[in-house]
Amino acid sequence: MKKIVLAAALSAAASTGFAGNLSEPVIEAPVIVEETNASSSAAAVWVPLVILAIVAAAVAAD
Repeated sequence: MKKIVLAAALSAAASTGFAGNLSEPVIEAPVIVEETNASSSAAAVWVPLVILAIVAAAVAAD
């Protein structure tokens, strides 16, 4: 009986050594986030247009 228990314990211990495989691990590529500048191109157009409109209104009022 002791030999059967010993054989079962040894076979169970030996089988855990083959649990893994030999393939390469799969590694996911990192996510790259590109930061953009917070420049408002619309403001660069509207500010000179508003100033031009104010100047034109001032000239037209004279």
